[in-house]
Amino acid sequence: MHFEKFSFGSMQIDGRVYDFDLVIDRGEIRNRKKKASKRYRDAYGHTPLSVEEDIPWRCRRLVVGTGAKGRLPVMPEVEKDAQRREVELVVLPTKDAIVILNRGDLHTNAVLHVTC
Repeated sequence: MHFEKFSFGSMQIDGRVYDFDLVIDRGEIRNRKKKASKRYRDAYGHTPLSVEEDIPWRCRRLVVGTGAKGRLPVMPEVEKDAQRREVELVVLPTKDAIVILNRGDLHTNAVLHVTC
């Protein structure tokens, strides 16, 4: 899997353009379903990443791309869950997350925010 381009609102992976938040789970790409986290939006000013979402925990490292400007909040419960599961949690702007993902570590999953 090769991340080719990223700009506000879209990301290109292996020639295909995605214009929505993504979850990468053991090499499979799917849409991030954030409905379960929407109830926290008012508290965070943005729909955060919460443990109520389908987070791809079957990995050694979970990379969370927080968007072009790094504004996607990650709730503290996600950090606690990562520690409990012994998964390294790496949270950084999506542009920087892509650099890590392009290294091709088979034991790394991701949640990637493509806007803000």
